[in-house]
Amino acid sequence: MSAVARPRTEHDTLRIGTRASVLARTQSRLVADRLVAETGAAVELVDVSTRGDVDPAPLATIGGTGVFVSAVRAALLSGEVDLAVHSLKDLPTAPADEVRLAAVPVREDPRDVVVARDGLTLGELPAGATVGTGSPRRAAQLRALGLGLDVVDIRGNVDTRLRRVRDGDLDAVLLARAGLARLGRLDEVTEVLDPLQMLPAPGQGALAVECRADDPVADVVRDVLDDGPSRATVTAERAFLAAVGAGCSAPVGALAELAWTAGESDEWVPEELWLRGVVVDPTGAPLLRLSATGLPTEPQAVGQRLAAEMLDRGAAELICAARGEPA
Repeated sequence: MSAVARPRTEHDTLRIGTRASVLARTQSRLVADRLVAETGAAVELVDVSTRGDVDPAPLATIGGTGVFVSAVRAALLSGEVDLAVHSLKDLPTAPADEVRLAAVPVREDPRDVVVARDGLTLGELPAGATVGTGSPRRAAQLRALGLGLDVVDIRGNVDTRLRRVRDGDLDAVLLARAGLARLGRLDEVTEVLDPLQMLPAPGQGALAVECRADDPVADVVRDVLDDGPSRATVTAERAFLAAVGAGCSAPVGALAELAWTAGESDEWVPEELWLRGVVVDPTGAPLLRLSATGLPTEPQAVGQRLAAEMLDRGAAELICAARGEPA
């Protein structure tokens, strides 16, 4: 507690760096409120503009992995802020030596959702209906379903995307359930997609709280905010993503889940970690979907093992096709 509460600026305030979007600030406020409640520290949100927020071009063309993260990390490393909060799915998988992932708070439901006109589900949309998404992963898996829908590439915040459905510009959009849950807008969801239909992005639904690697505040943030099961599942997913050589702009999905058993004193303890992964050609075919299991204490190994099997089955060729590179 003393590490968080000790003076960090002239105003004795712990500064949290965040993107300026409504969703990013909402997520950062959740972290801030928890820190205040648990430690009594004064907390301030500091908006950081990222290239991904101001450049309307497709993410893959302006930097892909890390496009929403680098500016916030730069503010952290310069001392402008003391903590950085990100959507964990946006974090590059390559380690950053000067930065420490201090906490992965309790994860929200990681599934994708549909928001469609007239309350329709994907299966109820007519052939040729327009469905918007800025995610190559969602687009490829949607095409793989073979519903005959017209997938439209879109950018913009949650409000912008939902407005395009309300205004009739699109028949539906695909979004992460977690973002809508945090914004209190789940009533607009018309279908929650089963992972059998669409695996989410690795780390989707989770937040990442980063600190400078040499800052003792990281230990306090970990003790207050870190959730072991959430960290285990996202670690497996990100290990898989890193080992197949993909990034957040590639059509790769993964979801890890824990199987629980009753332990001593009837406490529930994780017994097994189950990881599912998918790599999809941009056109939706072919699609490679496999799974692996292992110990909850070895999530990195589970992710790497699934990636190795995927690569043996041709995953690299699919990822190269997504990037327009020769296999």
